[in-house]
Amino acid sequence: MPGKGEASQDMKIGIIGAGNIGGNLTRRLTALGHDVSVANSRGPHTLTALADETGATPVTVGEAARGAEVVVVTIPVRAVPDLPSGLLDGAADDVAVIDTGNYYPRQRDGRIAAIEDEGLTESRWTERQIGHCVVKAFNGTYAQDILERPRPAGDPERMALPVAGDDEAAKRRVRDLIDELGFDTVDAGGIDDSWRQQPGTPVYGLRAGADAVAKALAEASPERTADFRA
Repeated sequence: MPGKGEASQDMKIGIIGAGNIGGNLTRRLTALGHDVSVANSRGPHTLTALADETGATPVTVGEAARGAEVVVVTIPVRAVPDLPSGLLDGAADDVAVIDTGNYYPRQRDGRIAAIEDEGLTESRWTERQIGHCVVKAFNGTYAQDILERPRPAGDPERMALPVAGDDEAAKRRVRDLIDELGFDTVDAGGIDDSWRQQPGTPVYGLRAGADAVAKALAEASPERTADFRA
């Protein structure tokens, strides 16, 4: 695995979800030379334009993780339980799974009891649904920034993204990939700490460098704001 600041070339990456975040990650990751497969709930035939634009391979959701070293799950939280059983069975043994999801109970997802009543972070809940640890990243990132705001390492305008996860090797792979995409990262702790980057927190949607992101994470409250409670 490359060290910090070194490009991780030609990885096989599966992206599940071709909305704003998934589509723009497909654009950037293919441009960087990675072998990207992309899937959505409507089927590969709906991804022809994105495939023609980027060179990514359109696949079914069940095929998206096959052979992948990184899998990006970027779908509505309420859709996570509908992912195919054994989704990651064909992935690399040490696959890193990126969860970009946010729980929007009023706006989209409805009430999820384990999040509301047990106090699970949305990413811990997602882990339970898919049976694999995840790395929380990109959940508070504006999709257009993935295309428009990459900067070289050391640039004073380079944005930083918070990254949380329990698997340190997977987290390192994701942080290296984000570095390659043109952003710094801040370690936001484990998945039980990922409430610090959920919707309504100071870091959510923050366009800033590493110091400001670290400060915003430290200032977060574990109490969900009213807008993001069922």
